[in-house]
Amino acid sequence: MSQPATAAVLIIGDEILSGRTADTNIVSLARFLTALGIDLKEARVVGDDPAAIIGALNALRAVHDHVFTTGGIGPTHDDITADCVAEAFGVALREHTEALAILERRYGDELNAARRRMARVPEGGKLITNPVTDAPGFQIGNVFVLAGVPKIMTAMLDDVATRLTPGRVVAARTLRITGVGEGTVAEALAEVARAWRQLSLGSYPFGLGTGEFGTQLVVRGRDRAAVDAAVAELAEALAAQGVEAVEV
Repeated sequence: MSQPATAAVLIIGDEILSGRTADTNIVSLARFLTALGIDLKEARVVGDDPAAIIGALNALRAVHDHVFTTGGIGPTHDDITADCVAEAFGVALREHTEALAILERRYGDELNAARRRMARVPEGGKLITNPVTDAPGFQIGNVFVLAGVPKIMTAMLDDVATRLTPGRVVAARTLRITGVGEGTVAEALAEVARAWRQLSLGSYPFGLGTGEFGTQLVVRGRDRAAVDAAVAELAEALAAQGVEAVEV
């Protein structure tokens, strides 16, 4: 069976690194990609620095099937993502005829020089539809350049989805244990993980510092039968310790 496609996310913006804005785009993209059977393997955050953006983009696109950038494609002076992507690919940044027409319809007489910057696309780039504010993103090679505003970015994914080849979706099952910490079940979890190396097994505590605490054990993998068998083994091992696990 062929290996699943991999993806990386590059979040761009000083406002993220300063703490002024909380990023939610990584979560949205992770869920979007997981539903398509594409593995999100890496996420980076860089500021509005050309060298940092270009370096990160070139590093990510060289090792992943798909790279998604968010942020930096608006009308202001610090919106430099399109410039950096063009430089990373070694192509010219030109005013895209179709993008300009979209902006002309949107803004009419209010299409000033600042807004016109949003029509610039690296040569060879294909537009990504923006159903919220119309100003398009673009795709060049394996890189998808999206808006940073979460509502806009999420809406743009409808167009992106048509360009991706879905893979085999990951199956996941979760066992919830109340009143028991990770340390109590760590060895049982490790034993099952050693037996099922093709799967991903994780432990996630909840309710720390509250009246109800416990641990959630998650088993993930593309082979549903293997996931089911591993969960059965894990439940049996926990029961042998006198630990009751409830699937959620």
